[in-house]
Amino acid sequence: CFILNRFLQNNKIWLISPKAFSGLSQLKMLFLSHNRITQLKPRVFEDLHRLEWLRYLLNNSLAQIPSASLCTEMPKLSWLGKAQKATPWPSLPGGKNSKGSSLSRNISYNPLKEIFPGQFESLPQLRSLSLEGLEIPNIHNLTFQKLANLSHIYFKRFQYCSYAPHVRSCKPNTDGISSFENLLANVVLRVFVWVIACLTCFGNLVVICLRSLLVAENSQHAMAIKSLCCADGLMGIYLFVIGAFDLKFAGEYNKHARGWMGSLPCQLLGGLATLSSEVSVLLLTYMTLEKYFCVVFPFSHHRASKKQTVLVLVAIWLLGFSLSIVPLWCKETFGNYYGRNGVCFPLQSDLGERASARGYSATIYLGLNLAAFITIVFAYSSMFYSIHITASKTAERGVCSREVTIAKRFFFIVFTDALCWIPIFLLKLLSLLQVEIPGTVTSWVVIFILPINSALNPLLYTLTTASFQEKVKGWLQTEQLEPHESHRSFSPGTRMGSSP
Repeated sequence: CFILNRFLQNNKIWLISPKAFSGLSQLKMLFLSHNRITQLKPRVFEDLHRLEWLRYLLNNSLAQIPSASLCTEMPKLSWLGKAQKATPWPSLPGGKNSKGSSLSRNISYNPLKEIFPGQFESLPQLRSLSLEGLEIPNIHNLTFQKLANLSHIYFKRFQYCSYAPHVRSCKPNTDGISSFENLLANVVLRVFVWVIACLTCFGNLVVICLRSLLVAENSQHAMAIKSLCCADGLMGIYLFVIGAFDLKFAGEYNKHARGWMGSLPCQLLGGLATLSSEVSVLLLTYMTLEKYFCVVFPFSHHRASKKQTVLVLVAIWLLGFSLSIVPLWCKETFGNYYGRNGVCFPLQSDLGERASARGYSATIYLGLNLAAFITIVFAYSSMFYSIHITASKTAERGVCSREVTIAKRFFFIVFTDALCWIPIFLLKLLSLLQVEIPGTVTSWVVIFILPINSALNPLLYTLTTASFQEKVKGWLQTEQLEPHESHRSFSPGTRMGSSP
């Protein structure tokens, strides 16, 4: 009488001897679930040549699959115990181990720490593989390369799909930012990336041109504004390039995903977005502090000279450039810092990211940028309070009306800053705490929320200001009068020349 089934579940087993199953060559089903098994020694299943069912992963503490494939020892194995699911993954129709056979394997939801690159190389006929719920920090292009017949694969993260570009169906098929087919998963994102890019570039270009044509009373402030427009314009260029690569990879993004996220264009694009974001933040802070000292301490504040302003602006650009280039310069320390997602922006952290990279991004977003935001809110609140106190001592209606106008202006400046930065702060904090964040949130933040300041800064700091509008009106009136005056001065001469 041969033993065909062996039920060893719920026995608090923590170690299996290498000879535990020796001589059980006729065994067909083996149940080892709900134990405390932490490791499986090599060749522990070498006598189980006829084993078809193996259920050992459920509620054990297995941290690693043996480097030698299980199926080398158990060639007839067609069902590998599924964890935390109600129904098994049965073999698809087809004879076991025959040419063209269809097999499935499921090792989902287990505390595996790594999967070796050659783990599945002895399963060339495998058609379906489920690795749901598994973090695979050592995932490699070679891991699934030998699985030429694999048609369905299931991961915890969409990013893992790029390591199996030959597989027809991969789940999840999107991370909210990108999908199996497109760099930008949502059609709304694919349209509005162009709209926002155009608005951002056009608005900032108009301000640069107008500021260059008009003579400014405060040339230092005009320099800062033009510098801010240049920084914000870079965000528009970033969005244009993202839109262009989305068109380039349309319909087959997953085939190019791994190469794209590790490519030099993606790294440079991420650096460009970081440069734009950080220089804009620093310039807004500098301009706010300049205005704060002028308003709150009008008699004691020493205005910066043109040379000092140039030095400050150069220092801000150098600091922004340094912050963006460090991850590219120190690849050994930061890894693929900008290539964590399809849009090449390091906003969301995950377990696969290096600790140094997480710390660096946290320092930028939750350190420097948060401090800048708090400074801006405090400065504008203090300015409004100072103006309110001054206005309360004056009974004139014009002063009160001016106070209301200033209050509205200050409110919109702080509101747009908060609208842009608070979601980014929260998203970064939650991702560092390893809170699961839907990818759609990140994509909307990068395409819609992050460029808010870049698109609206031209309006808030230039186009809607009363002084700038008056200068534009005066300039337009001058331009209209000049042709008229020249025509009047030229007309008598024409008549004189034509008279006999």
